[in-house]
Formats: sequence, C-alpha cells, structure tokens
Amino acid sequence: MLKQIEGSRAVAEAVALCRPDVICAYPISPQTHIVEGLGELVKDGTLTPCEFINVESEFAAMSVAIGSSATGARTYTATASQGLLFMAEAVYNASGLGLPIVMTVANRAIGAPINIWNDHSDSMSQRDSGWIQLFAESNQEALDLHIQAFKLAEELSMPVMVCMDGFILTHAYERVDMPAQAEVDAFLPPYEPRQVLDPAEPVSIGAMVGPEAFMEVRYLAHAKQLSALEVIPRIAHEFQQRFGRRSGGLVRGYRCEDAETIVVALGSVIGTLKDTVDDMRERGVLIGVLGLQSFRPFPLAAVRAALQHAKRVVVLEKSFSVGLGGVVSTDVRLALSGLQLHGYTVVAGLGGRAITKASLERTLREAIADKLPSLTFMDLDWRIVNRQLEREAQVRRSGPIAENLLRDVGTVASKVS
Repeated sequence: MLKQIEGSRAVAEAVALCRPDVICAYPISPQTHIVEGLGELVKDGTLTPCEFINVESEFAAMSVAIGSSATGARTYTATASQGLLFMAEAVYNASGLGLPIVMTVANRAIGAPINIWNDHSDSMSQRDSGWIQLFAESNQEALDLHIQAFKLAEELSMPVMVCMDGFILTHAYERVDMPAQAEVDAFLPPYEPRQVLDPAEPVSIGAMVGPEAFMEVRYLAHAKQLSALEVIPRIAHEFQQRFGRRSGGLVRGYRCEDAETIVVALGSVIGTLKDTVDDMRERGVLIGVLGLQSFRPFPLAAVRAALQHAKRVVVLEKSFSVGLGGVVSTDVRLALSGLQLHGYTVVAGLGGRAITKASLERTLREAIADKLPSLTFMDLDWRIVNRQLEREAQVRRSGPIAENLLRDVGTVASKVS
C-alpha cells in the first residue's frame, strides 16, 4: 500500500510487520520517532504480543536485547551517535554471543563538540564489532532492509545494524510502498533460534574462553561475516521476487557500464550523486556511481568487479579516521589492490554540512582532471582553520577550538579585544 509517511514511522511500521517479541527503547535523536511509533503500535494493540521495555540508558537497551534474544525472543532496538558508543561494550557482546538482534542506527555525528546532525561517524566506529552493517539510500530501502535484516540475522544467528541517515531520512516525508502483514509473514518465517536458554536443557551462554579457543571463536565470527556475502544478495533477490522491487544486496551501480570515473558512497547522498551524474552525463562526462548497501561484511569481490574497468575512483565519505584519512577508502583500496587507476578520498557532509550538486560537480571535475589531492575535505573553510592554527601558534592558552571557530564564523558574540 502506498503511503506518504515520515521515514521513522515507515521503519516503525516495517519493524512491527516483522512481529518482534521484545522492543528495548531509549530515546536519542534522531531515532526517537522510531521507538515512539513502535510504542504507540504496542499500546493500541496493533503490535501484539510484544513486550515494549523502557530502559534507563542505551547500555541497558542492548543489555536487555541480549537477554531477550538469548531466551529465544525476536528482538529489536534503535540508537544513534553517543547512544551507540554508550552501548559499545554490549554491542560487542551481542555479536560475540551470536545473537540475531536487529538495531536501527539513525546515523548522527559524534561529539565533542555536540552535534545532532548527520554523518556516519557512529556506525563506522563500530565497524569491527562483528555486526552486519547495511546502509539505506532512501526511506523505501530503509523500510525494506529492516524486513530483510530479521531474516538475515536469524538465518546466520548474528546481529544486524540497519543504518539510515539521521534527519535526512528519519524525519523526511516520502512515499513508500508498505507491504501487508500477510506478505511479510510469507517472506519472514517464525523465529527458530539456533541457541536458547531453556531450563529443560541448561547450557552456558557467554562462558569464559581462554587462549586455547578464543582465536577460533573470533575466526568463526569472521567466517559468518564471509558467509553473509552470499546470504545478503540471496535474501535481496527473494525480496525482489516477492515484493517486486529491488532493495538491499551488496552493491548497486548507476551508469557505471562505460564510466571512466566512478564515485563510491553509502547512504542518502547516493541520490544527490545520481542527479549530479545525470547532469554531467548530459555534458558528455563518462561518470557513474557505485552505492554500497553492505559495509560489513565488505564486498571486496563485488566492488572490484564494479570498478576494475574505470580509470579513476572517488570515494565520498561522511566520516574519516582522524590521523589517517578515509574509512571506506581503505576498504575500497584493498578491493582494488594491484589495479592501476587513480584513487581519491573526498570527505564531505560532516556534522550535517550540506552536500550540494554544485560542490560535487566541482570536486568531481577536479578529480577527472587528476588535479584533486588524494585526500580532500569538500567545502572546508580554510579561512577559519588557518586562523585557529595561527592562534594556537601565537598563544599558549588559545582556548576551546569549538568556541573560537563559532566566534570566527559569527555564530556567537566575539570577545572585545
């Protein structure tokens, strides 16, 4: 059924269609509307039976999710930004225990300084936690990925993050095709856990493992991620066959067949990139976009196959590794090992800064001319950066960087000097 609906509400309704037994909720922007929507559905009886548990923190949310999943309950939660960091210990526990929890991460910048707007710093910080990470380009795909995520998590017995851009998607109203309950029931079978706490058959879940077997445990977690490279596209294909639309999978190319330059990206910025590519194509530029739907596991073979005939690759990142550079770029370079082509990393949109078609086209044209630095911060205000560096060189007690920069851009009142 077609509906004009907020992204968060679309996700809430999609999760409800998956019939979770337990929802652990702690609000943090921009995911709050998701758990609020689920709370309403539980309260009015639309989602039943389901236990909606209000917890006192994000750490508690994941801890409760671990407990409920270990008892055989289909379990869901959501978080963002600092909330994901607060539950980090439990995030690692969930994957180490092999529990099929599904969690929405409404991507938001990590402070300090405090910032509630979108980038990918939060989910990227947990890329080595053992969770599958799927990224949504649109609200329709966010809806669809949650339905696929429960099937994926339960087939492999491992947790899945569905990452959607905070505010850009979560608070945007778009038309989506919401499936009927019978359709989801036909696609997603009742949950049959691979492991469960059962008083009739007592076992230890989370036993201590020493040097004699810890490496083997970690390798098996890696092996599960590798097996997901086959399961993710298969489930996406099954979804397309049943629901009639393409969502999810590992990667998706747009106008890449004859492209000399291909831009790699994740999330909602792919839509802006497609528009930019269309404009540049009209002017004869051979350029395309490769969207990554799966970041963990990273689809090395699929990325290599999609990019190997290009002359240059530009990776557009909404996060970066301080002191090194690109996060996604490192994985892309590994996929392209041995191939002779130009590679560029473009960091953009940090803390919610707008990524415009004009800036993208200017940057991409520089890359096409091979005049772009290997690491570029798109639309960085070098004026205030250099002013702060000069300030620190001249004055020992130069003050808080964030406040100084806000004064420089005129957001807060300047000191009288």
